[in-house]
Amino acid sequence: MPSALNELPVRRLTTGDLASCVGLSESRGWPRDDHKWGLLLAAGRGYGIDDPDGKGLATACVVTVYGSGLAAIGMLLVAEEHARQGVGRRMLSHVIAEFGSVPLTLYATETGRPLYEKLGFQAVGHAEMVRGRFHPLGQAPAAATRPATAADLPGILRLDHEVFGEDRTHMITRLPAFSDQLRVAEDADGLTGYTAAWPSTDSDVVGPLIARDTATAQALIASLAAGTDRPLRVDIDVRHEELLDWVRARGLETTSSNTVMTRSIADLPGDWTRRFAPLTVAAG
Repeated sequence: MPSALNELPVRRLTTGDLASCVGLSESRGWPRDDHKWGLLLAAGRGYGIDDPDGKGLATACVVTVYGSGLAAIGMLLVAEEHARQGVGRRMLSHVIAEFGSVPLTLYATETGRPLYEKLGFQAVGHAEMVRGRFHPLGQAPAAATRPATAADLPGILRLDHEVFGEDRTHMITRLPAFSDQLRVAEDADGLTGYTAAWPSTDSDVVGPLIARDTATAQALIASLAAGTDRPLRVDIDVRHEELLDWVRARGLETTSSNTVMTRSIADLPGDWTRRFAPLTVAAG
């Protein structure tokens, strides 16, 4: 690592660093995703190292803390001119030291996975990103869905905490403003699932997707698709094979996959059978 960069501290990022974060994403061929960066910087803890030549950020990442028992690492990026020089390792080591014994989780690309394994992360699952224009086929899923209202928020928070396993109030309460669509599924006993669709650069991202069963997840996705003319993108836990087959049959195609990894915890908390997709792989 060049000495000038090595001497610069890791600093906390704020929403005032949004333009630099977006610029770093673009420089590495990632979507701009101003919207997502804004959410993460507001609800999470951003970390960065400034470029020694004053050209924005040399590296950045965001950590989103849930309750007192889990922190999700995302958006770990290194500028091209500083790649393969140990900058990413320095950033990740800083985060690990800062959070001490707090369990950590992240979604790893195949490129990043070796570094994470060297720093104590282990694979606990996989997610498959599918993207495309959704084409309804045959009869619509039977589960009843509708747009969420303000009165649904307490129920959404209770269901989310139960399924995710940690308190995400600071993130979930931002969904009504962050998402273009927020929908719930229900039966006579109350809410059985919920999901949101929020705008990315080239598609609407589906997430979180929490549902009682696959049929409910299908109904929620179909209802989101009916409310947009943009392609959908969703990161589905590969254990939900039936849902993956269902969305592929309706026009979504696999574009990439990620390994779910944890550190200082054997597996993610909560109920994976009802957790179909994260809000974003950058925040769990």
